[in-house]
Amino acid sequence: MIDYDEFFDTALSRLKEEGNYRVFAELERQRGHFPSARRYVGDRVQDVTVWCSNDYLGMGQHPKVLAAMQDAVETYGAGAGGTRNISGTTHAHVLLEQELADLHGKEAALLFTSGYVSNWATLTTLASRLPNAVVFSDAGNHASMIEGIRHSGAEKHIFKHNDVADLRAKLQAVDPSRPKIIAFESVYSMDGDIAPIAAFCDLADEFGAMTYLDEVHAVGLYGPRGGGIAERDGLMDRLTIIEGTLGKAYGTVGGYITGSAALVDFIRSFASGFIFTTALPPAIAAAAQASIQHLKTSEVERARHRQMVAKVRRRLDAMGIPHLKNHSHIVPVMVGDPKKCKMISDRLLEDNGIYVQPINYPTVAKGTERLRLTPSPLHSDADLDHLIDSLSALWSHCALARGFNAA
Repeated sequence: MIDYDEFFDTALSRLKEEGNYRVFAELERQRGHFPSARRYVGDRVQDVTVWCSNDYLGMGQHPKVLAAMQDAVETYGAGAGGTRNISGTTHAHVLLEQELADLHGKEAALLFTSGYVSNWATLTTLASRLPNAVVFSDAGNHASMIEGIRHSGAEKHIFKHNDVADLRAKLQAVDPSRPKIIAFESVYSMDGDIAPIAAFCDLADEFGAMTYLDEVHAVGLYGPRGGGIAERDGLMDRLTIIEGTLGKAYGTVGGYITGSAALVDFIRSFASGFIFTTALPPAIAAAAQASIQHLKTSEVERARHRQMVAKVRRRLDAMGIPHLKNHSHIVPVMVGDPKKCKMISDRLLEDNGIYVQPINYPTVAKGTERLRLTPSPLHSDADLDHLIDSLSALWSHCALARGFNAA
């Protein structure tokens, strides 16, 4: 008979030996003081500055967002009370869905409990229920998209990352009469590169395909109202489905899709990942709506964000610390060794009070291990000085190469 715990322990030991074992930092975010936090290590409490948060603009601490959440708790109480179908649809949910549809210029929107679930449930439902459908999926797509497509059982073709020619070749090889879905992201979270959305839309028009765009790392951050890369580039009307999250730039939690009224109602009616789960708490919906409304009219946060990202890149260049060049807000500092990557992260945290999570396999390919920096508009110049000086010292300690940028 198998010794189950021994099997688990052996697998975990292997992860630790490879330097790929994940350790969670126990943090206490401090209201009004982002990106500062307290870290709990047993009985010890350490003050830290967070440089890897997906709360990209610090909206999780914004006074308007907090006030909306507090008011909603007083109005609605804590939870939604059920699934959306069984007593869980509150006025706050309906208002948020209207706000999201307006954000992306679509007829309707549908809320999910997370961005992962919105991708998984929507792609599973579409690809399994469209007769004889085939899905074309970017090689860099998020696990939630990959799992949704896989679970659908539909035929799939994976095209080279952001490669228009490869996608065209794969579309040409499929029967023109078959339903087609092209699934891709706008900003890719690990490399920070951006999809050629217009070119993909051109192919969709040519070959009669639906387009499914994941904007989770772009909503709130790009476009005049925070509608994402598609809004920035004037392409929202050309996309069949725009999916996003409330858990990153909007500072709360949850996922959503937007599209035509018929499409959204179809997903609402057939997606098990939507139908059979408890609705988001109405206080979360109210807070998210306040965050979206604010970022539709305020450019202050986005402008400061761009400024800090540019400062970080300049300072890394000045120190010769390699980072991936891209046109987004994500700054991947390339280490290329799992053990050194974790060691640098550990030392930054323990010795310098700087929290940057190491990104190792399987999140990224072996040999491309990195520290994923996400500067915010609330980081100070003093925070940046401390980060660069500490990182530079550890770079020398690890005898890592300097003087170039990664391709």
